[in-house]
Amino acid sequence: MKFPLSWLKRHLETEAPLADILATLNRIGLEVEGVEDRGAALAAFRIARVVEAVQHPNADRLRALTVDPGDGRLLSVVCGAPNARTGMKGVLALPGDYVPGTGITLKPGEIRGVKSEGMMCSARELGLGDDHTGIIDLPEDAPVGTPYVRWAGLDDPVIEISVTPNRGDALSLHGVARDLAAAGLGRLKPLPRPEIRAAYPSPLRWEIADPRACDFVLGRAIRGVRNGPSPQWLRDWLVAIGLRPINALVDVTNLFTYGLGRPLHVFDVAKVKGNILTLRMAQPDESLVALNGKTYALTPEDGIIADAGGPESLGGIIGGEHSGCDEGTTEVFIECALFDPVRIALSGRRHDVRTDARARFERGVDPALPPLALDLATQVMIELCGGEASEVVSAGTPPEWRRSASLRFERIAGLGGADVPPDEAVGILERLGFAVQARDAERVTVAVPSWRNDISAPMHLDQDQTLPAGRARAAAEGCAAVEPECDLLEEVLRIRGLDTIPAVSLPVAGIVPPPALTPKQSRAALARRVLAARGMLDCVSFGFLEGKTAALFGETPDAIRLENPIAADLDQMRPTPVASLLLAAGRNAARGWPDVALAELGASYRDPSPAGQLSVIAGVRAGSTPRHWAEPARAVDAMDAKGDALAVLAALGVPMAAVTVTADAPGFYHPGRSGVLRQGPKTVLATFGEVHPRVRAALDLAGPAAAFEVFLDAIPEPKRRKKGAPDLPAFQPLRRDFAFLVDAGVTAEQVLRAARGADKQLITDVALFDRYAGDKLPEGKVSLAIQATLQPREATLTDVQIEAVADRIVAAVVKATGATLRA
Repeated sequence: MKFPLSWLKRHLETEAPLADILATLNRIGLEVEGVEDRGAALAAFRIARVVEAVQHPNADRLRALTVDPGDGRLLSVVCGAPNARTGMKGVLALPGDYVPGTGITLKPGEIRGVKSEGMMCSARELGLGDDHTGIIDLPEDAPVGTPYVRWAGLDDPVIEISVTPNRGDALSLHGVARDLAAAGLGRLKPLPRPEIRAAYPSPLRWEIADPRACDFVLGRAIRGVRNGPSPQWLRDWLVAIGLRPINALVDVTNLFTYGLGRPLHVFDVAKVKGNILTLRMAQPDESLVALNGKTYALTPEDGIIADAGGPESLGGIIGGEHSGCDEGTTEVFIECALFDPVRIALSGRRHDVRTDARARFERGVDPALPPLALDLATQVMIELCGGEASEVVSAGTPPEWRRSASLRFERIAGLGGADVPPDEAVGILERLGFAVQARDAERVTVAVPSWRNDISAPMHLDQDQTLPAGRARAAAEGCAAVEPECDLLEEVLRIRGLDTIPAVSLPVAGIVPPPALTPKQSRAALARRVLAARGMLDCVSFGFLEGKTAALFGETPDAIRLENPIAADLDQMRPTPVASLLLAAGRNAARGWPDVALAELGASYRDPSPAGQLSVIAGVRAGSTPRHWAEPARAVDAMDAKGDALAVLAALGVPMAAVTVTADAPGFYHPGRSGVLRQGPKTVLATFGEVHPRVRAALDLAGPAAAFEVFLDAIPEPKRRKKGAPDLPAFQPLRRDFAFLVDAGVTAEQVLRAARGADKQLITDVALFDRYAGDKLPEGKVSLAIQATLQPREATLTDVQIEAVADRIVAAVVKATGATLRA
């Protein structure tokens, strides 16, 4: 929003300097984006008189001028303007002056043999318009030698402010002046209320064929107008804010768009077909040639103004070229309508049309202003162009805009953070146009003015109505109209000055901030990092797959079958992420990448209940291990998957000594090459193993594959103990090896568990380091070799003590497994 300071003062009676006005605009939320001082750029240009103008001796289209700049000198100037003549007054630029319209800095020179010591300027060369037909021709009373900008009133700063989408009233000079007056920077000048007498019936009338196109519309004709260029004051104002003067009738509509925030449109009555202007929705095959020269293909979602020949205007956005006013217009019809803001915004975006009218209608205009705006526009047009006015014609029903809002005084400090006395708060609201309806010691109720569309209507709650979370607290505190109170509170704080609100730091809950992630989230992230460090690629896949594929991995109850799948082969929630990863491995193998290691943190589904959705981190290794110089590549096996699962469990704090292995893995694993990792007899922590050949065949996975699942929900949180001194024994540990001959059906886990329990004080670790089965052993027997670590704490162990511990280990293993100690 741009406006010259002088035009702001047409609405605001103030003596405040520019600096105070700018500071106040920033303080009340109308942020100043810039100030353009045209006077500074044109300060060097002065008024000069042409003493003599003669034909250039060596050029037919040039004239040699003798110019009086008002300082006692006579300068020689070569000029090509056809209107240069003896005795006229114009604007002179001297050597060293920068000419903004041409982008050059003048230098003295010689043109066709005649010395030129300056330049007589046109309006375009000064950047004041597009006129370049001749040099500026000033009136006879223009004082020679006076700076041109001072005489012409161009030393008028142009202020540009940013307006937020909710403040449609601030897209007008009158609205900005109202805010400044409320902030104590002057007095708002009231709008005049002219009395326009109808001299004849209107030649056009309105018809609203579709209420979506328009809510309410007024119109009035003026006949006998003499359209032409606007007066200089109006043209200067339009140029200052970046608009191009067109003609008096059109320029007046721009005057009201910026002055009152009330867009208007004018039709040339002689160009309108028929005597009815219809507000309706466009038809699919209709188009509009707009005032900007572009043709727009209209849609049934566009509201238009049409005559008997078709569309004449895209309502509230841009007018049509056919019925536009020009210098031949003798009778004009003024349109003043109210349009739906949402439909205006959508149509403008659809056709990529950005106009001043659209910017105001889509933010919401004053619904009570049309009658007064129509009278004021009629008065100005008659003053500038002459003529007489017709009766006013209308269609539709004026909207019901009246509403009330309440403000509790204690909320100003409680919610706004500023201590504002009630009388001051009420005074601010009254200066903004809010009329007090009721007031007591606790609150004030005001009537919202028509121009404040951003002050929402009260929101009353029925018994069966619920509030969004962000507004529940205010409602619980007794605010039946949540948003209007906040709007009024914002107005009080804004006009009082946003810079007066004291800065208050948020309360600090503790010196160390609380963790951003829950323990469950932290464990999930850690598990992903562990598998990534082990060379597995993190994947994200669909949580559903084809029903017959899902059946390979577990039960597929109808309760978790999709009623409306995104594809026919994605109709069942998956029993395990392993299925998705095996499908991904198959797709990679089909494209020449059979050796992959994939992992995913996802869900497996048992039933629709929350307990039936398990958080799982799963992994699949397919093909062969990576080639390496130290060891040959080999096919992946169950031990690879077991190592991945154990690495995740160890990283998540599971005590590994308490983890046992059983052989009851799910059916999609190979029955002899898989297992289940448990903590205690009931808690299943993970499963692992090679994928069953039947499953690989069903998925067209030719090579070997091993998989695992770790059930994150089943892993207990590690106990939080205070960290003590590290356990650093003073004595060296010692290790003893034992080889036991056991039945082939005895698991290594049974041997290890028995050895650990032989002496829980001295034995700190037991590990399997060899397994042998061959022709040197009896049939049905295997050799398991273990290493036991003994850690003395009070004194170095003697040979007798060591032998005693060794005997206890042998005895425990023999008792638990029936083993015999190999020599």
